[in-house]
Amino acid sequence: MSPGQEDLRDRPIGELLKQLSQETSTLVKQELELAKAEMTQKGKHAGVGAGFIGGGALFGLGAFAALTAALIALLATAVDHVWVAALMVALAYGAVAAVLGQQGKDKIQEAAPAAPEQTVETVKEDVEWAKTQTRSAAR
Repeated sequence: MSPGQEDLRDRPIGELLKQLSQETSTLVKQELELAKAEMTQKGKHAGVGAGFIGGGALFGLGAFAALTAALIALLATAVDHVWVAALMVALAYGAVAAVLGQQGKDKIQEAAPAAPEQTVETVKEDVEWAKTQTRSAAR
């Protein structure tokens, strides 16, 4: 038996319960802070993903504008097959939009699930620790 265990056995139950209450309160506060920090990190990842999706949407709008401008500009010249050149510009912008959209989607999926996984794991560990402490105190 370690010296710490002997000291606990000599202390009154009321004092031990008070200490347990204080330590539990501290533990809960620490777990809440950990959850808050973890959720903040996940929120940042989701924000980056939303930025990529916004960029993809901007390039998608650019594809439409380029298609329109290309059609007008090429129609003003005497080039054959104006629609082919306009279509090429639109497809290039559309490809950029697709890549940015996919990157945004991937960033948002990196942030999922929204649950604070590390906090859930440490709470499970804390519960197991508390169970072992309860069993050893009961002996």
